[in-house]
Amino acid sequence: MFLGIDLGTSAVKAVLIDESGAVRAMAAHPLPISNPQPRWSEQQPDDWWQATQSSVEQLLEAAQAQGISPRQIAGIGLSGQMHGATVLDRDHRVLRPAILWNDGRSDAQCREMEGWPAFRQITGNLAMPGFTAPKLLWLREHEPRVFERIAKVLLPKDYLRWRLTGEFATDVSDAAGTLWLDVAQRCWSTRMLDACGLSLDTMPAVHEGNAVTGYLDAELAQRWGMQRVPVAAGGGDNAAGAVGVGMVRHGQAMLSLGTSGVYFAVSDGYRARPEDAVHSFCHALPGSWHLMSVMLNAASCLDFTASLGGYANVAGMLADAEQAGLRREGPLFLPYLSGERTPHNDVHACGAFAGLRVDSTRADLANAALEGVGLGLLDGIEAVDAAGLRVDQITVIGGGSRSGYWTQMLADIIGRPLILRAGGEVGAALGAARLAHLAAEPGARIEQVCGMPETVAVRKPDAARHAYFRERRQPRFRALYRQLAAVYRADEGEPT
Repeated sequence: MFLGIDLGTSAVKAVLIDESGAVRAMAAHPLPISNPQPRWSEQQPDDWWQATQSSVEQLLEAAQAQGISPRQIAGIGLSGQMHGATVLDRDHRVLRPAILWNDGRSDAQCREMEGWPAFRQITGNLAMPGFTAPKLLWLREHEPRVFERIAKVLLPKDYLRWRLTGEFATDVSDAAGTLWLDVAQRCWSTRMLDACGLSLDTMPAVHEGNAVTGYLDAELAQRWGMQRVPVAAGGGDNAAGAVGVGMVRHGQAMLSLGTSGVYFAVSDGYRARPEDAVHSFCHALPGSWHLMSVMLNAASCLDFTASLGGYANVAGMLADAEQAGLRREGPLFLPYLSGERTPHNDVHACGAFAGLRVDSTRADLANAALEGVGLGLLDGIEAVDAAGLRVDQITVIGGGSRSGYWTQMLADIIGRPLILRAGGEVGAALGAARLAHLAAEPGARIEQVCGMPETVAVRKPDAARHAYFRERRQPRFRALYRQLAAVYRADEGEPT
């Protein structure tokens, strides 16, 4: 048995799989989030730890009800939300709330980093407020007393690792999202660390995702009835999610429809296209990399629109949207509720409904939101294509994949078959468990442990509808953003 723990933004999830890879138990515990100022997003690391303990204890109880003993668990893997800045002092005390991936306060620091020599060549990425390094520059400028006391900088899942094992370690896929990693060489860049006033001593050790980074603390093992099992390095949430659905070979790709929207394509070599805000990261498995386009808001746009339209829940909104259908020349929606990454790298971008008429209904707004997210995803996929990594079949995972209506619309917008697979909703926790399996059994073969789940459905694009989206809707969608971008920056007092 292998335990995977995923520290998400909204919850900590735990999953238990057996030797064959079948999911035997799952549990989750919700997390609060704080937005103390506009564009700020923070969480308390102790909340992560409390939620982790609760999730693991619930999972162990569910497993024991099936006759599975905690002592049968042979390894633990970790996954988590990327980019978060968790800072500890020399006594390992948390100095302040963690600054999260969707925090937008550090845009000025990003502009500073873009002026550093060889920055893009080393990191393979644009400087974006979501990444970790600009957050530390912001702390150095705005909270210097905190910055002076920093002894260790950890990514969210790696704070859990320290609580579980007492070890400071991370994996290459998560580390690539800090802007301190030399992505091609898969190691920390002392040049980037020096520029931020940090050093190798401040950072956790970097490992491949299937490596052992430590062993479960003896006291925790006794409390949970487990052995002192190895804890794998694991992966950032997207890399672990990819491992969970078998995206481990060059030319495979997936689309994750969660709070954010992510297109993830696996490469057998280092590639980069920072000018289009494509993320170039290491994969969680040795000798592999991936390109990724990221929308900050995907399924979260559905929650927003359901609330705006007075629906009881998203399911009710989706049913109404499907019954009404997507009207030609209906309203357009920009899904940039908290800025955007790929392809715009625009922290000031905002959401918008445009083209409303006297006969517009809430079902029209719902369809516009579904379409707008799809058009935003298409922008990101085409940016990855331009980096030289085009994939013709795409696996879909995440909560949004449960909607047949929306996934068919997305296939029509993107113009490629979308593959739905069994267990896709389990996500990154499953990938973390698979990485635990590889760490606990060094002789295990990646292709056997990390196979693709069974195909449940295939959404094939309709050629006529795809032509409509590409020729009519995508140009209008892009023009609307361009016209409003200057307005949003003017509102922020930025030069246009």
